[in-house]
Order: sequence, then C-alpha cells, then structure tokens
Amino acid sequence: MKLQRATSCWVPTAVAYLIFCPHRACASDGTATSVPVVGHGLHPLDWLIIAIYAVSTIGLGVYFGRRQKSTDEYFVGSGHMNPLLIGVSLFATLLSTISYLSVPGEAAGKGPVVLLGVLTYPIVYVVVAYGLLPVYMKQRVTSAYELLESQLGLSIRLLGASLFLLLRLVWMTLLVYLAAKALTVMMGIDATWIPWIVLVTGLVSVIYTSLGGLRAVVITDLMQTILLFGGAVLVILTVSWHYGGFGWVPTTWQPHWDTQPLFSFDPKTRVTFVGSLVSNAVWFVCTAGGDQTTVQRYMATRDVGDARRALAMQLFVGAAVVTTLTLVGFALLGYFEVNGGELPDGMQLKADADDLFPRYISYHLPVGISGLVVAAMFAAAMSSIDSGVNSVTAVVMTDFLDRFGWKPKTEKGHVLVARSLAFFVGTTVVLGSAYIGYIPGNITAMTNKTVNLLTAPIFSLFFLALFVRRASATAAWIGAISGTVVATIIAFSGPIVYWLHTQFGTDPAVFNVSLIEKIGPASGELWTTCEDPISFQWIGLASLVVSLAMGLAATVVFPRRSTP
Repeated sequence: MKLQRATSCWVPTAVAYLIFCPHRACASDGTATSVPVVGHGLHPLDWLIIAIYAVSTIGLGVYFGRRQKSTDEYFVGSGHMNPLLIGVSLFATLLSTISYLSVPGEAAGKGPVVLLGVLTYPIVYVVVAYGLLPVYMKQRVTSAYELLESQLGLSIRLLGASLFLLLRLVWMTLLVYLAAKALTVMMGIDATWIPWIVLVTGLVSVIYTSLGGLRAVVITDLMQTILLFGGAVLVILTVSWHYGGFGWVPTTWQPHWDTQPLFSFDPKTRVTFVGSLVSNAVWFVCTAGGDQTTVQRYMATRDVGDARRALAMQLFVGAAVVTTLTLVGFALLGYFEVNGGELPDGMQLKADADDLFPRYISYHLPVGISGLVVAAMFAAAMSSIDSGVNSVTAVVMTDFLDRFGWKPKTEKGHVLVARSLAFFVGTTVVLGSAYIGYIPGNITAMTNKTVNLLTAPIFSLFFLALFVRRASATAAWIGAISGTVVATIIAFSGPIVYWLHTQFGTDPAVFNVSLIEKIGPASGELWTTCEDPISFQWIGLASLVVSLAMGLAATVVFPRRSTP
C-alpha cells in the first residue's frame, strides 16, 4: 500500500512542478504563441520515474505471490475482492494503450463523435447488470467457458475458449507493438528500438502477473489508471497554460474533420452518430457477456450486488477518462493549429492525428512531467498485457489442461504450472509483437476491426447456452461460424474488393468504392488497395445479428434433445 500511496503522489507533485515551470508562453491577448521545443527524448529524471514505476509493480507481484495458496486465489482472488477495485481493473483492462492513443487522435483528426459512446453507458449498465449478471453469478467458475459446457457440451466450451484465445492473443500482440511504436516517438528514438521496448514492457508485465495473479493485476491496474488519467490531465493543463485559458476548445466544425452525420444509408460512411452509439453498446454488452477478462473479474466479487457495483465503477471511470482523452485531442488540435511550425515536415493534423499525442509528450512537456506521461503509456500497455495474460492462462489451465486431467497432483504444483504458463503466454505475445512491422490504417479503425472480429460470435455462444432452452451445440456452431464470416467480410471488405478486382477484373465502382494508394508505414513503399465499402462501425452489430439469427434458426432445425 506504501507503493500505491507513493505512486498516487506523483500526479499532484507534477502539477505543482507544472505551475512553476518556465516553459509557458502566451501573447498579451491570451492566445497561444509559438513555444520552443522543450527537448528531445527523455531526461534522466523521466527515466527514474519510469524505473520506479516498473520496480513498484514487480514488487507488488512478489508481495501477492507469497500469499497465494491455490489457483482459486491466483485466478479470481478467492471471490472476495473489492468491487470498486474490480471496476477500475475492468476499465484499465479494456482501455488499452491503443485507446489511449486513438481517442485523442480520432477527436483531433476526425471529429467529436468518438465521445458519443459514453451516452450508451446507462443502457449498457441496465442490460448487463440486470440481464446478464444474475444468470452468470449463479455459478462460480474460474473460466467463463465452463458455463458453456454445462449447457451445450464440451465442443462449445472448447470453441468459445479457442475463439477467446485467438482474439486476445492477436489483440495483445497488436497493442504491444503499437504502444512500443508510440514510445519511440516520445523518446525521440528510431523504430529499430521497438523490439527492445516491447521486450521491457512485456517482461515487467509478465513477471508481476505470473507471480502475483489476479490480485497483483487488480492493484497495479489501479495504479495504472491513476497514471493514465493524470497524464491526460497534465497535457490539457500544459496546453491551457500555453494558451492562457481554454481558447483551444473548438466552437465550430473544423475544416479537416470528416462528415459525421446523424445517420447515413451509405454503408461506407466511416462514422455516424447512430453507428457510434450502436457499435459502442454492442461491443460493451458482448464483451461483458462473453470475454474471460470481464467475466473473470465479476467472478472475483462476492455476489451479484458487488458485481453490479464493479460494473458501475467501470462505466463511471470509463466515461471520465474517455471524456478527458477527447478533450486532450481538442487541446492538441488547438495547440498545433497555432504552432503548426513545430510539426515535422510532412506531418498533417488529419492524416497524422494519431501521432500528435506522442509528439506533444516528447517535445512539449517539461522534464519530469514527460516521464509521468510516458509512465502512463507504459502503464496502459501493461494493464492490458497483465489482464490478458492472466485471463488467457486461466482459460488454458481450466478449459484445456484441467478439463482433460493434465494437472499436477498438488495445489502448490498447480500454482507453479499456472505461473509458468502465464510467463509462456506473455513471452509469446512479446515475441510476436516484435515481428509486426506493418500496421495499416488509422488506429481506431484497426482496433475496431480487431476487437469486433470475434466478440459478437463468442457472446452468441453464451446467449444461446444460457437464455435459449432448446439451443443445441449444432445451432451454436452454426451461429458462431456465420457471425465470424460476416465480421471478417466487413472488416476486410476493402482488401476483398481489391482481390476481386485483381483476380476477376471486377470494377470497384460496383461496390461504390475506388482504388487508393497508401504508403506502407514500415517499408515506405506505395501499395494499392480499395476503400472499405462497409464501415468498421457495423462489424459488431452485423456479426451479432447474424450470429443470433442463424443460431436461433438452427435451433428450430436442430433442437437440443438432451442435457449435456
């Protein structure tokens, strides 16, 4: 707890430093003036702050590791954890470094619709708290996919567990690489350092996760949320200090922002008001009802009431941080519109909006504060790795090794295997991330395509198992496969159209799109593809509707004949 209190003191200390730092510059009329670059890379004090944070998290892992006596304690904290801590942990897990970068970038480069997802939180709370949690909390399980076997049999349990493993491994690999890529910008070093940053970030996360289990994950998630939120607030404060107020708040629609209508019948319209609300609601509900990282935390609480309080805390903290990150995007936009000369040659407010946040952190924050914000980025990456590794390990142990009797004879040996497996999973993610050198497209679009690809099909398995009495394993298979196919077609609709064009001469205009050229971020070479004829916003909804519709229809043809 001393470590936690010490970490919590960093933010007010940094704010005090900010007030007295000599780097502000404002014109007499209150508008911002061009501010010279504070520095390149990080100061030794920044490195010290990051090092203290890393050592603190490993120390927590060792502390909680000494107190563990069983795998129940390791994976679900014995089912008696504080619901408020669980809620913060849920938020920290699901708001990864990708979100920390993408929300400001989306707000600065595309427009404010990214903020509208917060409006769905009351609906999400009602659906999850009163529709899902009472059913889920009736059975105390380590793996969410145990629930599937009790209703639909072993094949559906293994299908759900396998889909989850694929989803989370790809997701963790992607986010670790993108986090490392952003950190190279903030540190002022070139991309050749990405594998080393990936290695350090992953190593620290894997060590304290494999040692400390869920308790270490939840406590460090609290520390990471404080740093993450504090880092965003500090950026807003420094921009406001340069501006002499809040003149950076946009009062008109910016010329470079996308058209973001209330609704559009053109499916390729990237973002709409309705689409944003629907996409966010579907993702939240499906993740709460089908993702091991979420269900595992609900199972770590005492009862339904505590699980609801954890959900409420998750949504409350999420709304506060997403709103703050949106304001960060607006602040960065305002700052660089006035100080456009401080952007490197070729960097644009729209096309390179995702890089504004790391650019500002690296070159425009005072010594010490830069270290705090980099620590926040470091924290956000680790919060996703630690939770993902712990949940993946729980699924592998429970749904594969234990289920088929491949388990040690003693509980101590069981905990040792769990820790070793967590280390192995984390190492696999780290090594895989080091070889992802080509990440196409905007971070927001890529993230949505990644996390929504399998989220709805996994949830459909739980819906059919727990809420449809006559559903059978065959029906669940049909629903999940159909939903996955639809999600894949929408997510990669542009490349599919391009493939049809090159292989069969199909005119892209048939799909209301055209050929486009892009520069590969890794190679720097031009490559050709097509626009997406269907926006990523509709992946979740379309996949969910198809999964449930096909599953329910198949239930009529292949009804359950006996209880597994």
